Amino acid sequence: MIRRLWDVTLTVSDLNESARFYGEVLGLQKKYEFRDYAGFDCGGVEIGLKTWGEREEPRQGEPVVNFLVDDIDEAYRELRERGVQFTGGPKDTPWGARIALFRDPDGNTLQITQVDWGKYFAACAPR
Repeated sequence: MIRRLWDVTLTVSDLNESARFYGEVLGLQKKYEFRDYAGFDCGGVEIGLKTWGEREEPRQGEPVVNFLVDDIDEAYRELRERGVQFTGGPKDTPWGARIALFRDPDGNTLQITQVDWGKYFAACAPR
């Protein structure tokens, strides 16, 4: 029935500003852009940005777009140099990863994650 994740679409207020952020700051490849939508490739999953929809505050229950990285300290440093403001430095999780959260120009929650797969599988193994 369900084959795989196709895309994650976020509502943004300024398509040009958000497209610049996802393309230039995060380094994702833009697939296409229309008047009210832009699509970026992220390892075969599309990150879509649309200008229609609700953006009321607070953004309760919003999705978190989680980007997998090889070296979180390097990614954190590089993104900070590009002007990204994180909610805190990289931190360890009980499930074997280090994560750092930040927001895009519209307040959508984004996260970078480096996984220690050995710790992850040990933490997730049935007990």
